[in-house]
Amino acid sequence: MATPDFIRDLRSSIGQRLLWLPGVSAVVLDDEGRVLLNRRSDNGKWSLIGGIPEPGEQPAACAVREVHEETGVHCVVERVLVVQALKPVTYDNGDVCQYMDISVRCRAVGGEARVNDDESLEVGWFEVDALPELNEFALHRIKQALSDAPTWFDPTTSG
Repeated sequence: MATPDFIRDLRSSIGQRLLWLPGVSAVVLDDEGRVLLNRRSDNGKWSLIGGIPEPGEQPAACAVREVHEETGVHCVVERVLVVQALKPVTYDNGDVCQYMDISVRCRAVGGEARVNDDESLEVGWFEVDALPELNEFALHRIKQALSDAPTWFDPTTSG
């Protein structure tokens, strides 16, 4: 995945230490109820579309931008699905990040699903009952997107 310039600048000062960052994930549905997924070029796995907001960028604008950049699909954000602090991740280069994920449900309004940048190997629409192998992160968010449940957040506290 492409590292934003502002993170490269931070890394030049702090090295590989933990960075606490916002992240946005999008569950994009079309008029037929299919889910838009990409097979990531960094790990070869199918996933939801997502990314890191630029400084000052709103989460909804980030979702719309990332979906279009990665898949060529235009979408509008309908609602917030999940807000969750994720566990720290150590990347192959040793950098450590932890994300506050804001997941949103989006509705496709145009464009054609295709590989639109170097972050994806494949892009496609999937019926909910015929999804490729996905991790629990994606499955939980898809389930939330298909329900009328309120925004999900982890009710546990530390302390």
